[in-house]
Amino acid sequence: MRQTDHTEDTARVRRRLTSILFAGVALGATAYIAAVTVSTLAADEILGSATLSGVPSATATLGTALGATLLTRSVVRRGRRPGLVAGYATGVIGCVLAIAAFGVASFPLLLLGMALLGLGNASNHLARYAAAEMYPEDRRGAALGLVVWAGTVGSVLGPALLQPSGRVALDMGRSELAGGFLVGLVFLAVALGLYIIVLRPDPATLALDRPDPEQGAPAALGPAFRLPMVRVALTAMIAGQVVMVMIMTSTPLHIHHHGSDLGIVGLVMSAHTLGMFALSPLTGRLADRWGAIRVILLGMALLGLSAFGAAAGPSESTPWLVAVLFALGYGWNLAFVAGSSLLTVGVGSEIRSRLQGRVDSLTWGSSALASVSSGVIYQASDYTMISMIGLLLLAVPAFVVLRNRKAPLAVGA
Repeated sequence: MRQTDHTEDTARVRRRLTSILFAGVALGATAYIAAVTVSTLAADEILGSATLSGVPSATATLGTALGATLLTRSVVRRGRRPGLVAGYATGVIGCVLAIAAFGVASFPLLLLGMALLGLGNASNHLARYAAAEMYPEDRRGAALGLVVWAGTVGSVLGPALLQPSGRVALDMGRSELAGGFLVGLVFLAVALGLYIIVLRPDPATLALDRPDPEQGAPAALGPAFRLPMVRVALTAMIAGQVVMVMIMTSTPLHIHHHGSDLGIVGLVMSAHTLGMFALSPLTGRLADRWGAIRVILLGMALLGLSAFGAAAGPSESTPWLVAVLFALGYGWNLAFVAGSSLLTVGVGSEIRSRLQGRVDSLTWGSSALASVSSGVIYQASDYTMISMIGLLLLAVPAFVVLRNRKAPLAVGA
């Protein structure tokens, strides 16, 4: 009876911590999506040119890449909670600096703010692993997908709050676009308070296969990256991120330059981010039941169809863009959730957290390059060219995934 009671108590704590992680990610996603949506327009306003419009988003992504590595270094020694708290605190500071950038029309200050905001966004993404590791291996895809699903809240609230927050910013004597960063400031501050006060015990204490602190020096990551499943996860996550970001970053510019207001920008980007997050629980269950490789291949196929639709369809049509950007978001979700699930099994627990952080860093680093390239290509050509490049970029990653689709899931590293 005592063992049963202990098991039930542990299950209740696990569910409570998962709910808190979900809430924190929902708040953080709202903050990040609102800020990044206006960041391309902010660069255009401050500089008077769209050439560098992708740089703020790229800077935020580089911040996420750096944060993914920094925040995972102390997981074995200190647990998940300190890193998540530090990330959100840094993001709050970033939003303050971004708002100040409008007052002095400073592009460098905007970039610094976006870099710190991006570092805070690393907490949003690392929370999915904190949840997954509390569950058995055959349920980790579902747990991971549930936390990623929290981004649905951000996908709806973030863009929807652009107009009302813009009015608040105008009343404060700031640019209308500063409203997106006001949203980021408020929501990240709430997420920070939630994790400081309520996220107890640390989710790492409930991990089912915690590393042994007596093992000595940590193992090197090099052998882990030679595992077929790690190669597949890395390939899928980078490919999905690059193609999605290239098209997503240029979409607000494409819409805005055709005379549509922030309401239309918000509508299309809401549809996109809804696709990125809303079906995450389904994706996690599919990864557990069908296998991650099949789900990744499905995601790449949907990314390809979306890129083709953006290039060949009536891209000035709002309903068409809503449909295409939703599909683009879900294609990314399939690759991201299934790829992430491969990183929760198949490698030793003593290096898993560091491997997850390193893969995330590489993913967001490539995403930053895609964001910068998107603005440059858009200025030099058009939206169609960006979409066609995105389609072509899927060929090699798809080959890598297909080549390794039957490789066994290696255990240990």
